[in-house]
Amino acid sequence: MRVFVADDEPVQRQMLVEALEAQGYEARGFPDGASAFAALSAEGCDCLLTDHRMPGMTGLELAQKAREVDPELHVILITAYSSVQDAVAAMKAGAFDYLTKPVDLDHLFVLLEKSERMRRLVRENRDLKSRLSAAGSLPEMVGESAPMRDVYDKIRRVAPTLATVLILGESGTGKELAARAIHAASTRAEGPFVAVNCAALPETLLESELFGHEKGAFTGAVARRQGKVEAASGGTLFLDEVGDIPPAIQVKLLRFLQERTFERLGGNTPQKADVRLLAATNRDLTQAMSEGGFREDLYYRLAVVTVFLPPLRDRVADIPALLRHFVAKFGKMHGKEISDTTRDFYDVLIRHSFPGNVRELSNIVENAVVLCRGNTLTSEDLPAYLMNRDAPACPEIPGGDGLDAVLAETEKRLIVSALEKANHIQTQAARNLGISERVLRYRMKRLGLTKPD
Repeated sequence: MRVFVADDEPVQRQMLVEALEAQGYEARGFPDGASAFAALSAEGCDCLLTDHRMPGMTGLELAQKAREVDPELHVILITAYSSVQDAVAAMKAGAFDYLTKPVDLDHLFVLLEKSERMRRLVRENRDLKSRLSAAGSLPEMVGESAPMRDVYDKIRRVAPTLATVLILGESGTGKELAARAIHAASTRAEGPFVAVNCAALPETLLESELFGHEKGAFTGAVARRQGKVEAASGGTLFLDEVGDIPPAIQVKLLRFLQERTFERLGGNTPQKADVRLLAATNRDLTQAMSEGGFREDLYYRLAVVTVFLPPLRDRVADIPALLRHFVAKFGKMHGKEISDTTRDFYDVLIRHSFPGNVRELSNIVENAVVLCRGNTLTSEDLPAYLMNRDAPACPEIPGGDGLDAVLAETEKRLIVSALEKANHIQTQAARNLGISERVLRYRMKRLGLTKPD
Protein backbone atom coordinates (compact mmCIF):
# COMPACT_ATOMS: atom_id res chain seq x y z
CA MET A 1 0.00 0.00 0.00
CA ARG A 2 1.48 3.36 -1.05
CA VAL A 3 1.02 6.26 1.38
CA PHE A 4 1.93 9.91 0.70
CA VAL A 5 2.62 12.20 3.67
CA ALA A 6 2.24 15.98 3.19
CA ASP A 7 3.49 18.04 6.16
CA ASP A 8 5.50 21.26 6.33
CA GLU A 9 7.07 20.23 9.66
CA PRO A 10 10.20 18.18 8.76
CA VAL A 11 10.42 16.33 12.07
CA GLN A 12 6.83 15.11 12.05
CA ARG A 13 6.97 14.30 8.33
CA GLN A 14 10.08 12.18 8.74
CA MET A 15 8.71 10.47 11.85
CA LEU A 16 5.51 9.47 10.02
CA VAL A 17 7.40 8.20 6.94
CA GLU A 18 9.74 6.08 9.04
CA ALA A 19 6.88 4.68 11.15
CA LEU A 20 4.94 3.75 8.03
CA GLU A 21 7.95 2.08 6.40
CA ALA A 22 8.59 0.13 9.59
CA GLN A 23 5.06 -1.29 9.24
CA GLY A 24 5.70 -2.38 5.65
CA TYR A 25 4.01 0.52 3.84
CA GLU A 26 5.58 2.26 0.86
CA ALA A 27 5.78 5.85 2.16
CA ARG A 28 6.96 9.18 0.70
CA GLY A 29 7.05 12.60 2.33
CA PHE A 30 6.35 16.02 0.81
CA PRO A 31 6.99 19.45 2.39
CA ASP A 32 3.85 21.09 1.00
CA GLY A 33 0.54 20.44 -0.70
CA ALA A 34 1.68 21.50 -4.17
CA SER A 35 4.51 18.92 -4.40
CA ALA A 36 2.28 16.19 -2.94
CA PHE A 37 -0.44 16.97 -5.48
CA ALA A 38 2.05 16.92 -8.38
CA ALA A 39 3.37 13.49 -7.36
CA LEU A 40 -0.14 12.17 -6.76
CA SER A 41 -1.29 13.34 -10.20
CA ALA A 42 1.72 11.76 -11.89
CA GLU A 43 2.07 8.50 -9.95
CA GLY A 44 -1.01 8.01 -7.75
CA CYS A 45 -1.15 6.54 -4.27
CA ASP A 46 -3.53 4.51 -2.12
CA CYS A 47 -3.81 6.87 0.84
CA LEU A 48 -2.88 10.51 1.45
CA LEU A 49 -1.94 11.65 4.95
CA THR A 50 -1.89 15.45 5.09
CA ASP A 51 -1.49 18.17 7.69
CA HIS A 52 -4.47 20.52 7.96
CA ARG A 53 -2.64 23.83 8.13
CA MET A 54 0.21 24.26 5.63
CA PRO A 55 1.47 27.38 3.82
CA GLY A 56 0.17 27.70 0.30
CA MET A 57 -2.21 24.84 -0.39
CA THR A 58 -3.96 23.77 2.83
CA GLY A 59 -4.74 20.18 3.72
CA LEU A 60 -8.42 20.66 2.94
CA GLU A 61 -7.62 22.14 -0.48
CA LEU A 62 -5.20 19.28 -1.16
CA ALA A 63 -7.86 16.74 -0.16
CA GLN A 64 -10.42 18.28 -2.52
CA LYS A 65 -8.01 18.50 -5.48
CA ALA A 66 -6.62 15.01 -4.85
CA ARG A 67 -10.07 13.44 -4.89
CA GLU A 68 -10.84 15.20 -8.16
CA VAL A 69 -7.91 13.26 -9.62
CA ASP A 70 -8.81 9.98 -7.86
CA PRO A 71 -12.36 9.88 -6.43
CA GLU A 72 -11.57 6.61 -4.63
CA LEU A 73 -8.49 8.02 -2.85
CA HIS A 74 -8.65 7.90 0.95
CA VAL A 75 -7.42 11.11 2.62
CA ILE A 76 -6.59 11.26 6.34
CA LEU A 77 -6.37 14.82 7.66
CA ILE A 78 -4.09 15.74 10.59
CA THR A 79 -5.26 18.68 12.68
CA ALA A 80 -3.81 20.35 15.76
CA TYR A 81 -7.25 20.86 17.28
CA SER A 82 -10.02 18.34 17.75
CA SER A 83 -13.26 20.17 17.06
CA VAL A 84 -16.61 19.52 15.49
CA GLN A 85 -15.88 22.25 12.93
CA ASP A 86 -12.66 20.55 11.83
CA ALA A 87 -14.36 17.18 11.58
CA VAL A 88 -17.23 18.58 9.52
CA ALA A 89 -14.83 20.46 7.25
CA ALA A 90 -12.74 17.32 6.73
CA MET A 91 -15.77 15.20 5.84
CA LYS A 92 -17.09 17.85 3.45
CA ALA A 93 -13.72 17.86 1.71
CA GLY A 94 -14.11 14.12 1.20
CA ALA A 95 -11.64 13.01 3.87
CA PHE A 96 -11.70 9.36 4.88
CA ASP A 97 -10.99 10.30 8.51
CA TYR A 98 -8.92 12.70 10.60
CA LEU A 99 -6.32 12.54 13.39
CA THR A 100 -5.29 15.05 16.03
CA LYS A 101 -1.74 16.00 17.01
CA PRO A 102 0.32 14.42 18.42
CA VAL A 103 -0.50 11.56 16.04
CA ASP A 104 -1.38 8.30 17.77
CA LEU A 105 0.45 5.79 15.56
CA ASP A 106 -1.71 2.86 16.68
CA HIS A 107 -4.82 4.80 15.65
CA LEU A 108 -3.17 5.71 12.34
CA PHE A 109 -2.36 2.06 11.56
CA VAL A 110 -5.94 1.04 12.38
CA LEU A 111 -7.24 3.65 9.93
CA LEU A 112 -4.81 2.48 7.24
CA GLU A 113 -5.90 -1.14 7.69
CA LYS A 114 -9.53 -0.05 7.43
CA SER A 115 -8.72 1.97 4.30
CA GLU A 116 -6.96 -1.00 2.73
CA ARG A 117 -9.91 -3.31 3.44
CA MET A 118 -12.38 -0.86 1.96
CA ARG A 119 -10.33 -0.32 -1.20
CA ARG A 120 -9.96 -4.08 -1.62
CA LEU A 121 -13.73 -4.51 -1.21
CA VAL A 122 -14.38 -1.86 -3.87
CA ARG A 123 -12.00 -3.63 -6.26
CA GLU A 124 -13.62 -7.00 -5.58
CA ASN A 125 -17.10 -5.58 -6.18
CA ARG A 126 -15.97 -3.95 -9.42
CA ASP A 127 -14.29 -7.15 -10.56
CA LEU A 128 -17.35 -9.21 -9.68
CA LYS A 129 -19.64 -6.87 -11.60
CA SER A 130 -17.40 -6.87 -14.67
CA ARG A 131 -17.07 -10.65 -14.65
CA LEU A 132 -20.79 -11.20 -14.20
CA SER A 133 -21.68 -8.64 -16.85
CA ALA A 134 -19.19 -10.10 -19.29
CA ALA A 135 -20.66 -13.55 -18.78
CA GLY A 136 -24.22 -12.32 -19.18
CA SER A 137 -25.22 -13.64 -15.75
CA LEU A 138 -25.79 -10.48 -13.76
CA PRO A 139 -28.70 -9.14 -15.90
CA GLU A 140 -30.63 -12.35 -15.17
CA MET A 141 -30.26 -12.03 -11.41
CA VAL A 142 -32.71 -9.22 -10.85
CA GLY A 143 -33.71 -7.74 -7.51
CA GLU A 144 -32.43 -5.52 -4.72
CA SER A 145 -34.46 -6.88 -1.80
CA ALA A 146 -32.63 -7.80 1.40
CA PRO A 147 -32.73 -11.58 0.67
CA MET A 148 -31.20 -11.02 -2.77
CA ARG A 149 -28.53 -8.70 -1.41
CA ASP A 150 -27.53 -11.55 0.90
CA VAL A 151 -27.27 -13.84 -2.13
CA TYR A 152 -25.08 -11.34 -4.02
CA ASP A 153 -22.85 -10.95 -0.97
CA LYS A 154 -22.40 -14.72 -0.65
CA ILE A 155 -21.57 -14.99 -4.36
CA ARG A 156 -19.03 -12.16 -4.09
CA ARG A 157 -17.27 -13.81 -1.17
CA VAL A 158 -17.28 -17.42 -2.35
CA ALA A 159 -16.65 -16.91 -6.08
CA PRO A 160 -12.86 -16.22 -5.96
CA THR A 161 -12.24 -19.35 -3.86
CA LEU A 162 -12.16 -23.02 -4.85
CA ALA A 163 -14.76 -24.03 -2.25
CA THR A 164 -17.50 -26.47 -3.20
CA VAL A 165 -20.87 -24.70 -3.00
CA LEU A 166 -24.32 -26.18 -2.40
CA ILE A 167 -27.11 -23.97 -3.76
CA LEU A 168 -30.48 -24.54 -2.13
CA GLY A 169 -33.92 -23.30 -3.08
CA GLU A 170 -37.31 -24.22 -4.48
CA SER A 171 -37.74 -25.03 -8.17
CA GLY A 172 -37.68 -21.91 -10.31
CA THR A 173 -35.72 -19.68 -7.93
CA GLY A 174 -32.69 -19.41 -10.22
CA LYS A 175 -30.19 -21.90 -8.80
CA GLU A 176 -28.38 -22.42 -12.10
CA LEU A 177 -28.16 -18.64 -12.60
CA ALA A 178 -26.45 -18.39 -9.21
CA ALA A 179 -24.05 -21.18 -10.20
CA ARG A 180 -23.20 -19.43 -13.46
CA ALA A 181 -22.66 -16.19 -11.56
CA ILE A 182 -20.21 -17.91 -9.19
CA HIS A 183 -18.33 -19.40 -12.15
CA ALA A 184 -18.28 -16.08 -14.03
CA ALA A 185 -16.80 -14.26 -11.02
CA SER A 186 -14.24 -16.97 -10.26
CA THR A 187 -10.64 -17.41 -11.38
CA ARG A 188 -11.96 -20.19 -13.65
CA ALA A 189 -14.22 -17.90 -15.64
CA GLU A 190 -12.22 -18.56 -18.82
CA GLY A 191 -12.71 -22.31 -18.39
CA PRO A 192 -15.82 -24.34 -19.27
CA PHE A 193 -19.06 -24.34 -17.29
CA VAL A 194 -20.58 -27.81 -17.60
CA ALA A 195 -24.07 -28.50 -16.21
CA VAL A 196 -25.58 -31.93 -15.54
CA ASN A 197 -29.20 -32.54 -14.55
CA CYS A 198 -28.81 -35.52 -12.22
CA ALA A 199 -32.56 -36.21 -12.09
CA ALA A 200 -32.93 -36.59 -15.86
CA LEU A 201 -30.89 -39.78 -16.30
CA PRO A 202 -31.14 -43.36 -14.96
CA GLU A 203 -28.28 -44.66 -12.78
CA THR A 204 -26.20 -46.36 -15.51
CA LEU A 205 -26.44 -43.47 -17.92
CA LEU A 206 -25.73 -40.93 -15.15
CA GLU A 207 -22.48 -42.69 -14.23
CA SER A 208 -21.39 -42.65 -17.86
CA GLU A 209 -22.50 -39.03 -18.25
CA LEU A 210 -20.42 -37.97 -15.25
CA PHE A 211 -17.31 -40.14 -15.51
CA GLY A 212 -17.34 -41.38 -19.11
CA HIS A 213 -16.98 -44.99 -20.23
CA GLU A 214 -14.55 -47.31 -21.95
CA LYS A 215 -15.23 -49.11 -25.20
CA GLY A 216 -17.40 -52.17 -24.55
CA ALA A 217 -18.45 -51.05 -21.06
CA PHE A 218 -22.07 -51.80 -22.01
CA THR A 219 -24.15 -52.60 -25.06
CA GLY A 220 -23.76 -49.75 -27.50
CA ALA A 221 -20.48 -48.44 -26.04
CA VAL A 222 -18.58 -48.70 -29.34
CA ALA A 223 -15.87 -46.22 -28.33
CA ARG A 224 -14.34 -44.54 -25.30
CA ARG A 225 -16.38 -41.54 -24.21
CA GLN A 226 -15.30 -38.56 -22.14
CA GLY A 227 -17.56 -37.71 -19.19
CA LYS A 228 -18.69 -34.32 -17.93
CA VAL A 229 -16.06 -34.38 -15.16
CA GLU A 230 -13.28 -34.49 -17.75
CA ALA A 231 -15.07 -31.99 -19.99
CA ALA A 232 -15.18 -29.49 -17.11
CA SER A 233 -11.45 -29.75 -16.35
CA GLY A 234 -10.03 -26.29 -15.76
CA GLY A 235 -13.53 -24.93 -15.15
CA THR A 236 -16.69 -25.62 -13.16
CA LEU A 237 -18.95 -28.68 -12.99
CA PHE A 238 -22.53 -27.91 -11.91
CA LEU A 239 -24.62 -30.83 -10.64
CA ASP A 240 -28.27 -29.81 -10.67
CA GLU A 241 -30.76 -31.83 -8.60
CA VAL A 242 -27.86 -33.47 -6.77
CA GLY A 243 -30.33 -34.79 -4.17
CA ASP A 244 -31.63 -37.29 -6.76
CA ILE A 245 -28.29 -39.04 -7.33
CA PRO A 246 -28.61 -42.82 -6.67
CA PRO A 247 -26.62 -44.24 -3.70
CA ALA A 248 -24.09 -46.09 -5.90
CA ILE A 249 -23.20 -42.88 -7.76
CA GLN A 250 -23.03 -40.98 -4.47
CA VAL A 251 -20.13 -43.25 -3.41
CA LYS A 252 -18.19 -42.49 -6.61
CA LEU A 253 -18.90 -38.78 -6.37
CA LEU A 254 -17.67 -38.77 -2.76
CA ARG A 255 -14.45 -40.46 -3.81
CA PHE A 256 -13.93 -37.88 -6.52
CA LEU A 257 -14.45 -35.01 -4.06
CA GLN A 258 -12.03 -36.58 -1.56
CA GLU A 259 -9.26 -37.67 -3.93
CA ARG A 260 -10.01 -35.76 -7.14
CA THR A 261 -9.72 -39.04 -9.03
CA PHE A 262 -12.32 -41.20 -10.79
CA GLU A 263 -12.58 -44.23 -13.08
CA ARG A 264 -14.48 -44.41 -16.31
CA LEU A 265 -17.33 -46.91 -16.46
CA GLY A 266 -15.83 -50.22 -17.52
CA GLY A 267 -12.28 -49.12 -16.70
CA ASN A 268 -9.94 -49.50 -13.74
CA THR A 269 -7.36 -46.80 -14.38
CA PRO A 270 -7.67 -43.77 -12.06
CA GLN A 271 -8.16 -40.49 -13.91
CA LYS A 272 -7.68 -36.95 -12.61
CA ALA A 273 -9.59 -33.76 -13.38
CA ASP A 274 -9.06 -30.21 -12.13
CA VAL A 275 -12.68 -29.27 -11.50
CA ARG A 276 -14.52 -26.94 -9.15
CA LEU A 277 -17.83 -28.48 -8.12
CA LEU A 278 -21.08 -26.58 -7.59
CA ALA A 279 -24.29 -28.44 -6.74
CA ALA A 280 -27.95 -27.54 -6.34
CA THR A 281 -31.12 -29.17 -5.10
CA ASN A 282 -34.68 -28.32 -4.13
CA ARG A 283 -34.83 -31.30 -1.76
CA ASP A 284 -34.36 -31.23 2.00
CA LEU A 285 -31.06 -33.13 2.21
CA THR A 286 -31.10 -33.25 6.02
CA GLN A 287 -34.38 -35.19 5.85
CA ALA A 288 -33.00 -37.36 3.05
CA MET A 289 -29.98 -38.19 5.27
CA SER A 290 -32.20 -39.13 8.19
CA GLU A 291 -34.18 -41.42 5.89
CA GLY A 292 -31.03 -43.01 4.50
CA GLY A 293 -31.47 -41.65 1.00
CA PHE A 294 -28.42 -39.37 0.98
CA ARG A 295 -24.96 -39.94 2.41
CA GLU A 296 -24.03 -37.71 5.32
CA ASP A 297 -20.34 -37.63 4.38
CA LEU A 298 -21.21 -36.55 0.83
CA TYR A 299 -23.50 -33.82 2.14
CA TYR A 300 -20.71 -32.26 4.19
CA ARG A 301 -18.35 -32.47 1.22
CA LEU A 302 -20.87 -30.65 -0.96
CA ALA A 303 -22.02 -28.08 1.62
CA VAL A 304 -18.69 -26.42 2.34
CA VAL A 305 -20.60 -23.21 1.62
CA THR A 306 -24.37 -23.02 1.13
CA VAL A 307 -26.23 -20.34 -0.81
CA PHE A 308 -30.00 -20.14 -0.34
CA LEU A 309 -32.15 -18.72 -3.14
CA PRO A 310 -35.33 -17.22 -1.61
CA PRO A 311 -38.74 -18.02 -3.14
CA LEU A 312 -40.50 -15.19 -4.94
CA ARG A 313 -43.13 -14.90 -2.19
CA ASP A 314 -40.32 -13.85 0.19
CA ARG A 315 -39.06 -11.14 -2.13
CA VAL A 316 -42.26 -9.53 -3.41
CA ALA A 317 -40.49 -6.15 -3.49
CA ASP A 318 -38.54 -7.47 -6.51
CA ILE A 319 -41.65 -8.22 -8.62
CA PRO A 320 -41.80 -4.78 -10.32
CA ALA A 321 -38.13 -4.99 -11.34
CA LEU A 322 -38.53 -8.58 -12.52
CA LEU A 323 -41.55 -7.63 -14.61
CA ARG A 324 -39.64 -4.77 -16.28
CA HIS A 325 -36.76 -7.14 -16.98
CA PHE A 326 -38.89 -9.89 -18.52
CA VAL A 327 -41.02 -7.52 -20.58
CA ALA A 328 -37.86 -6.00 -22.09
CA LYS A 329 -36.18 -9.40 -22.56
CA PHE A 330 -39.06 -11.16 -24.27
CA GLY A 331 -40.13 -8.09 -26.22
CA LYS A 332 -36.68 -8.01 -27.81
CA MET A 333 -36.59 -11.80 -28.27
CA HIS A 334 -39.93 -11.96 -30.09
CA GLY A 335 -39.73 -8.66 -31.94
CA LYS A 336 -42.46 -6.96 -29.90
CA GLU A 337 -42.34 -3.35 -28.68
CA ILE A 338 -44.16 -3.55 -25.36
CA SER A 339 -44.38 -0.20 -23.62
CA ASP A 340 -47.52 -0.42 -21.44
CA THR A 341 -49.50 -2.73 -19.20
CA THR A 342 -53.08 -2.30 -18.07
CA ARG A 343 -54.14 -2.16 -14.44
CA ASP A 344 -55.95 -5.49 -14.60
CA PHE A 345 -52.84 -7.22 -16.01
CA TYR A 346 -50.72 -6.26 -13.04
CA ASP A 347 -53.55 -6.75 -10.56
CA VAL A 348 -53.85 -10.41 -11.61
CA LEU A 349 -50.10 -10.93 -11.22
CA ILE A 350 -49.85 -9.30 -7.82
CA ARG A 351 -52.61 -11.54 -6.43
CA HIS A 352 -50.81 -14.69 -7.56
CA SER A 353 -48.64 -16.64 -5.09
CA PHE A 354 -46.16 -17.89 -7.74
CA PRO A 355 -45.55 -21.46 -6.59
CA GLY A 356 -43.25 -21.78 -9.62
CA ASN A 357 -41.26 -18.75 -8.44
CA VAL A 358 -39.27 -16.58 -10.87
CA ARG A 359 -39.38 -19.24 -13.59
CA GLU A 360 -43.20 -19.13 -13.49
CA LEU A 361 -43.22 -15.32 -13.69
CA SER A 362 -40.84 -15.51 -16.65
CA ASN A 363 -43.09 -18.02 -18.41
CA ILE A 364 -46.21 -15.93 -17.74
CA VAL A 365 -44.64 -12.74 -19.11
CA GLU A 366 -43.27 -14.49 -22.21
CA ASN A 367 -46.72 -15.97 -22.85
CA ALA A 368 -48.28 -12.50 -22.53
CA VAL A 369 -45.70 -10.85 -24.78
CA VAL A 370 -46.14 -13.48 -27.50
CA LEU A 371 -49.95 -13.22 -27.42
CA CYS A 372 -50.09 -9.42 -27.12
CA ARG A 373 -51.88 -7.84 -30.11
CA GLY A 374 -50.31 -4.41 -29.76
CA ASN A 375 -47.85 -2.74 -27.43
CA THR A 376 -49.96 -3.01 -24.25
CA LEU A 377 -50.17 -6.10 -22.08
CA THR A 378 -53.67 -6.83 -20.76
CA SER A 379 -55.20 -9.55 -18.61
CA GLU A 380 -56.47 -11.20 -21.80
CA ASP A 381 -52.83 -12.02 -22.61
CA LEU A 382 -52.39 -13.98 -19.37
CA PRO A 383 -52.80 -17.77 -18.99
CA ALA A 384 -56.34 -18.83 -18.05
CA TYR A 385 -55.29 -20.41 -14.75
CA LEU A 386 -54.36 -16.99 -13.38
CA MET A 387 -57.75 -15.41 -13.89
CA ASN A 388 -59.97 -14.96 -10.84
CA ARG A 389 -63.03 -12.89 -11.68
CA ASP A 390 -64.16 -12.74 -8.04
CA ALA A 391 -61.04 -10.95 -6.83
CA PRO A 392 -61.28 -7.22 -6.05
CA ALA A 393 -60.32 -4.91 -8.86
CA CYS A 394 -57.21 -2.81 -8.81
CA PRO A 395 -57.92 0.80 -7.81
CA GLU A 396 -57.78 3.59 -10.34
CA ILE A 397 -54.29 4.85 -11.08
CA PRO A 398 -53.81 8.55 -11.75
CA GLY A 399 -51.80 9.37 -14.82
CA GLY A 400 -52.81 6.59 -17.20
CA ASP A 401 -52.10 2.92 -17.72
CA GLY A 402 -48.37 3.14 -18.55
CA LEU A 403 -46.08 0.42 -17.28
CA ASP A 404 -44.23 2.75 -14.90
CA ALA A 405 -47.51 4.07 -13.48
CA VAL A 406 -48.87 0.57 -12.93
CA LEU A 407 -45.68 -0.63 -11.28
CA ALA A 408 -45.47 2.46 -9.06
CA GLU A 409 -49.05 2.02 -7.93
CA THR A 410 -48.51 -1.67 -7.23
CA GLU A 411 -45.36 -0.88 -5.27
CA LYS A 412 -47.38 1.66 -3.31
CA ARG A 413 -50.09 -0.88 -2.53
CA LEU A 414 -47.52 -3.44 -1.39
CA ILE A 415 -45.92 -0.93 0.97
CA VAL A 416 -49.26 0.28 2.35
CA SER A 417 -50.35 -3.32 2.94
CA ALA A 418 -47.07 -4.17 4.69
CA LEU A 419 -47.31 -1.07 6.88
CA GLU A 420 -50.88 -1.87 7.89
CA LYS A 421 -50.00 -5.47 8.77
CA ALA A 422 -47.05 -4.21 10.85
CA ASN A 423 -49.20 -1.59 12.61
CA HIS A 424 -47.12 1.07 10.81
CA ILE A 425 -43.89 -0.07 12.47
CA GLN A 426 -41.49 0.61 9.61
CA THR A 427 -38.78 -1.76 10.83
CA GLN A 428 -41.22 -4.69 10.79
CA ALA A 429 -42.79 -3.63 7.48
CA ALA A 430 -39.37 -3.43 5.84
CA ARG A 431 -38.48 -6.89 7.14
CA ASN A 432 -41.74 -8.31 5.76
CA LEU A 433 -41.06 -6.72 2.37
CA GLY A 434 -37.50 -8.05 2.31
CA ILE A 435 -35.90 -4.59 2.06
CA SER A 436 -33.97 -2.38 4.45
CA GLU A 437 -35.70 0.28 6.52
CA ARG A 438 -33.67 2.95 4.74
CA VAL A 439 -34.92 1.72 1.34
CA LEU A 440 -38.48 1.62 2.70
CA ARG A 441 -38.28 5.24 3.87
CA TYR A 442 -36.85 6.30 0.51
CA ARG A 443 -39.64 4.57 -1.41
CA MET A 444 -42.31 5.96 0.91
CA LYS A 445 -40.99 9.46 0.28
CA ARG A 446 -40.84 8.90 -3.48
CA LEU A 447 -44.40 7.55 -3.54
CA GLY A 448 -45.76 10.30 -1.27
CA LEU A 449 -46.58 7.98 1.63
CA THR A 450 -46.56 9.35 5.15
CA LYS A 451 -47.19 7.79 8.54
CA PRO A 452 -50.78 8.39 9.65
CA ASP A 453 -51.48 10.71 12.61
